[in-house]
Amino acid sequence: MAYIRHLETLVPATRYSQEEICEVLVGRAQSERSRRYIKKALGESGIVNRHSVITDFKNGEERLFTHADGSFREPSTGERNAVYVGEVRSLVPEIARRALANCPGISANEITHVVTVSCTGFFNPGPDLLVIEALNLSPTVQRYHLGFMGCYAAFPALRMAAQFCEADPLAVVLVVCVELCTIHMQTKEDLDSIVANSVFADGAAAAIVSAKAPGKGERCFGISRFASSLVREGANDMAWDIGDQGFNIVLSKYVSRIIGAGIRSIIDGVFAGSGMSPNEMLKWAIHPGGRAILDKVEGSLGLLPEQVGDSRATLAEFGNMSSATILFVLKRIIRDLETKDGDPICAMAFGPGLTIETSILHAVVS
Repeated sequence: MAYIRHLETLVPATRYSQEEICEVLVGRAQSERSRRYIKKALGESGIVNRHSVITDFKNGEERLFTHADGSFREPSTGERNAVYVGEVRSLVPEIARRALANCPGISANEITHVVTVSCTGFFNPGPDLLVIEALNLSPTVQRYHLGFMGCYAAFPALRMAAQFCEADPLAVVLVVCVELCTIHMQTKEDLDSIVANSVFADGAAAAIVSAKAPGKGERCFGISRFASSLVREGANDMAWDIGDQGFNIVLSKYVSRIIGAGIRSIIDGVFAGSGMSPNEMLKWAIHPGGRAILDKVEGSLGLLPEQVGDSRATLAEFGNMSSATILFVLKRIIRDLETKDGDPICAMAFGPGLTIETSILHAVVS
């Protein structure tokens, strides 16, 4: 068996309330219709605060989105990516060091694999090498980067880690997700851009996965299984490509409806042959892509509010940090003293495709 031995999270220092962001976006809207929709989208998002590497709107300093006189500018993709590179060079080493320092019984010389995940920027040598350098790991450590996959990408990374551990009982895998979604903010007045501006945020998370059983006093997860699904009728409702002024995102209002309509049959397929039932899951770690998605999944599966409470709390406190977000949710669950040894948890996330990734975990409290 593979275990998620430790989860670590990190956010940029700059925090905006949803009201502050709303004021910025409303101030830049050109039509009354757009202003009304911005207020509605942000006001009904379920988000209270979000963190960002962008400081322009907090202290007035000239950086990416503002000229010296305070007027708004649309930076090029190259300018946005330059910010990504600079910030990732700080965030990735820090989250890697914290993850290792706070994981009992695991030392740097035991790490055999590094898997990094990001869909919000590019550079090479990339985040994987930053981890090697920060922890002074052996140059023989195997490195993998999963790029441009989206909000569900932590699941393929964890699946890879589990497979490495199943193949080699001595394997120890460090997974690092880092997403700087806010550098791609655009003030276009189409509904996709407004919805994206209302939910996305920045953050990083790390997981250490090993086959070594946890020691006394540890709280972690055992991994039971993973499953992947596609809802092809939603392929055009969640997507993005690279434009001249950042990444162009498609985030249709129909995504939550499509997920809600198909999630029951998908979950039934995930549990088929597992010897377990969805009704046995005490907690559901659902990627909080937005409040509407959580509402639809909760309603379609007949879940109780407390079963998805950690997802809603993560959304409120941090917003949608793409691939890193589900690790924030899982960290909340395992740190909750109400979570007991053996408690079953179903985790899931959504992304382009329309892809639904799922994992069945159980709490290990030794």
